[in-house]
Amino acid sequence: MTEDEQSPARVVVVDDQTVVREGIVMLLGLLPGIDVVGSAGDGDQAVRLVAELAPDVVLMDLRMPRCDGLEATRRIRAEHPGTQVVVLTTFADDESLFPALRAGARGYLTKDAGGEEIVRAVRSVLSGDAGLAPSIQRRLLERLSDPEPQPPAPIEAPDGLTTRETEVLLLIADGLSNQEIARKLHVSTATVKTHINNLFAKTGLKDRAQAVRYAYAKGLVRPPTG
Repeated sequence: MTEDEQSPARVVVVDDQTVVREGIVMLLGLLPGIDVVGSAGDGDQAVRLVAELAPDVVLMDLRMPRCDGLEATRRIRAEHPGTQVVVLTTFADDESLFPALRAGARGYLTKDAGGEEIVRAVRSVLSGDAGLAPSIQRRLLERLSDPEPQPPAPIEAPDGLTTRETEVLLLIADGLSNQEIARKLHVSTATVKTHINNLFAKTGLKDRAQAVRYAYAKGLVRPPTG
């Protein structure tokens, strides 16, 4: 069967911005070999649509409220392995790329990708290959050619804090706001607030200033020298 004779790839589009989502759906509707069967505005909706429609591919945005693209990708790949995920996002930084690939995405495109590039990525992941933008392929090759960094020594969490609660504490000590912590960890602000409430309850802390002093007192943060 030639490419022209292949059945159209059944695709779900996920993006929290309505104008962007509708624009992608409209673009894909003009492309050969693509059949858009649904669209969603966040990760929870995406997971429900995949369960209902069993699409071949999900075009997934990353930064979304409630359930973001990383969590949705993990859930889709775990619960519906027959559906592939291609990330379609504004962000091409390492902090977005590598977590997405680890979550199970088989493709990664930025939103300046043209229609033909999207079709190639969709067809690539359906044939078992990776659907990566050329710039993303270069980034992966550069990363693989760099010496492997040594992992930092694990931090022993005090007072029964979980690893994620300790991570949030360190980011508070670095002066990050809840919104900045959420972006850094690729979670929602509500999730950050939950971690903060839990670590405050476990440690008896009342506010962020006490949290900073606590982090220094426990040796989790080193005071500046010089």
